Amino acid sequence: MKHNQLTYDALLSLVPKSPVWSIDWSRIWGLWPELAALDSCPQDPIHHAEGNVGLHTRMVTEALVGLEEWRRLDAKDRSLLFWSAILHDIGKPATTREEDGGRISARNHARVGTQMVRQLLWEIGAPFAWREALCGIVSEHLVPFWLIEKNNVQRQAILTSWRCRPDHLCLHAQADTLGRFCADRQGVLDNIDLAREAFKEARCFKAPFAFANAASRVSYFEKVDRDPAYVEFEDFRCRVTVMSGLPGAGKDTWIKANCPNLPMVSLDQIRLELGAPNTGNQGRVIQAARERAREYLRAGQNFVWNATNISRQLREKSLKLLRDYNAEVELIYLEPKVETLFLQNQNRDSAIPAKALSGLIRKLEPPQDWEAHNVERVIAAY
Repeated sequence: MKHNQLTYDALLSLVPKSPVWSIDWSRIWGLWPELAALDSCPQDPIHHAEGNVGLHTRMVTEALVGLEEWRRLDAKDRSLLFWSAILHDIGKPATTREEDGGRISARNHARVGTQMVRQLLWEIGAPFAWREALCGIVSEHLVPFWLIEKNNVQRQAILTSWRCRPDHLCLHAQADTLGRFCADRQGVLDNIDLAREAFKEARCFKAPFAFANAASRVSYFEKVDRDPAYVEFEDFRCRVTVMSGLPGAGKDTWIKANCPNLPMVSLDQIRLELGAPNTGNQGRVIQAARERAREYLRAGQNFVWNATNISRQLREKSLKLLRDYNAEVELIYLEPKVETLFLQNQNRDSAIPAKALSGLIRKLEPPQDWEAHNVERVIAAY
C-alpha cells in the first residue's frame, strides 16, 4: 500500500521550470525509500566510474534538464522524461551482484525496475497512460545503446516502437550516457545517434510503426521472419474475449454487464470443480481451462476466457492457442484504484490474502497493444 500521501500532482510540481530549471533533490530523494537505497548501491567502475547508482541518477537527471531538446518539450512530456530519469535504475539494488572476478552486474534491473515503478506510480494515482509510457522507457532504456549492433535492426526498432516512444527513449539514453563517467562515452553517444536514424528509417521514431491492420501487427510480433509491410488476411473463425486484471479488479462484473450470454472458461469455476486452491501451482487448473477453450475453438464458438492474466508470460501461451485456431482476440484489462482493489478482493468468495495480492501487484504487466487484435482498458478515474 502507499508509503505516504504522495500524489501525482506533487510529482508534477517537482519538475524543473523555466527560467531557473532547478531540481529540489532534498524533496525528491525523500519521496520513496527505494530512491534512498540507490545511494548505497555500487556499480561497475568500467561503465560507471562516477560511483553509486544514486549519484548516477542525479547526474543523469541534471544532464537531461540541461538539454535544450528536453526544455522544448511540452509540460507533459518534460515530466515524463524527468521522472524516467529519476526512476530508470530503481531496480538495481534488487539485482546488483558481484560476479566472479569482482565485476559488478545488475542483470534484469530494467525489468525489475519497471515492475517497481508501476506499483509506486499506481499507488499515488498517476494517470495510466503517463505511467505506462514511463514504464516503457524504464523497460527499454538500454535499447539505444546496442540497437545498431543487432542483426535485424529494423525488426528491433519496430518492436521497441510499440513499447515506448523511440524519440523519448533516445533522449533519455543521451542523458543516461552524459550522466556517467566511462571511457567509451562518445562511442555510446554515437550508437544513440545511429539508433535515432534506425528508428527514423523504420518509420517509427515518434509513434508505433503503422501496420496494415491488427492481424498484421499481431502476426509480426509472433513471427520473426515476417515482413512488416505484409498484409495479413483477416478471416477469423470466432471471437474470444480474454479478461485481464488482478483479483478484485471487477472482471466478473464487467462480463455480466457486457457479454452475459457468452459461454465462459473461468479459472475460478474450474478451481471450485477441482477443489484446487487459488494460490500456489495452478498448472492443473490452467490445463483444464485450455482443454475447455479448445472445445469452443474447434466449434468456432465465441466465448470469454476469465482469468487474471496479469503478466505477459501468463497470457502468452493462452493467446497463442487462440491464434492457432484463427480466433480474433480482444483483451479487456481492468484496473481500479488500489484501495478499491483490496476492498473488492476482500469481499470476493474466493478472496486471496492481502499480502498475496500485494505480491501480485508487483508482478503486474498490463496488456500491450501488440498482444491482441484489440486491447481495451477500463481504468478507474482519480
